[in-house]
Amino acid sequence: MSGLAFLGFDLLRPAQLAWLAAALALALLGLHSLAQRRRERELLVAARHRHRFLPRFSKSIAAARVVLAVLAALFLALAVAGPVRGYTEKAVARKGLDLVVCVDTSRSMLVRDLRPDRLTRAKREVAGLVERLHGDRIALVAFAGDARDVSPLTHDRTTLRALLERVDTAENILGGTDLGAALHHALQLFDGRSGSHEAIVVLTDGEDLEGKGLEAARAAKERGIRIYVVGMATEAGGKIPQVDANGRESFVKDEDGREVVSALSDATLRQIAEASGGEYIAASQSAIPLEEVYERRINRLEGRELEGGLEYVPHDRYQWFGVVALVCMLVEGTLRERRKPRQRRLA
Repeated sequence: MSGLAFLGFDLLRPAQLAWLAAALALALLGLHSLAQRRRERELLVAARHRHRFLPRFSKSIAAARVVLAVLAALFLALAVAGPVRGYTEKAVARKGLDLVVCVDTSRSMLVRDLRPDRLTRAKREVAGLVERLHGDRIALVAFAGDARDVSPLTHDRTTLRALLERVDTAENILGGTDLGAALHHALQLFDGRSGSHEAIVVLTDGEDLEGKGLEAARAAKERGIRIYVVGMATEAGGKIPQVDANGRESFVKDEDGREVVSALSDATLRQIAEASGGEYIAASQSAIPLEEVYERRINRLEGRELEGGLEYVPHDRYQWFGVVALVCMLVEGTLRERRKPRQRRLA
């Protein structure tokens, strides 16, 4: 609720007061019109003969019409601004989901087969998801060969966005991709009361190199927690870039000296998602895969009952100002600047 008040009314939409400029413009236009018509009358008829040639014209009625038109515009602008007087207390109960988002930060996430690279694209996907949260809590986990907390479960979207920007491959302690470690770590972040309002989202480009992802998915299934996986790579794949101490870029090579190509192999990722009752989608199949999964599947999960409270419902009194504006317009429409001629009595 805005702190702005007017004549004892709070205003729901104070930004709409910009429409008062229309009332001001109408007032200036009306004054200009009155002045212009006065000059035309002066050119047409001398002042001493005006009562003879323009006996039915009323300057006061002409001015009254301008005033009424300006008042109508003024009260319409105030009506649009949402004048409020009085509130009703209403008990509310809110529901929300708990989501743990696991972002793969292994070195292969620097491959540029997704633009600008896999990791940047993954972070954009998570940022888009954060913007869609309404009452949901989200935690961030980064993982490679190990898993580490980025953010606990929180509603604070500003903090989430700031922490997400800091997610980088440089923070990895161990190389590789250990999906099992990430999933087990994610499961520990939930309160354990019910899985119906909980879900895990994984953004990764790799297979389960340690082979423990499927085991973790079955553990999540037992708790009723679904896992949704987004494959952050293409089937064609790409070379893994690296920068040496002199700032020169090259590509990672295997033991035989050949440049390593990292490509999407989604069989294991799909198994992990389906084993928990979740869903798998490849980033190359959609412009916004994570938001798509959230809207189609995650958002339909049963929400957890959050702390209730009282909601103050304002009484919008726009009708009062709207009625006054309507009356002004009706009266202005009935006024005539030319008075009716007096009827002469017959002798």
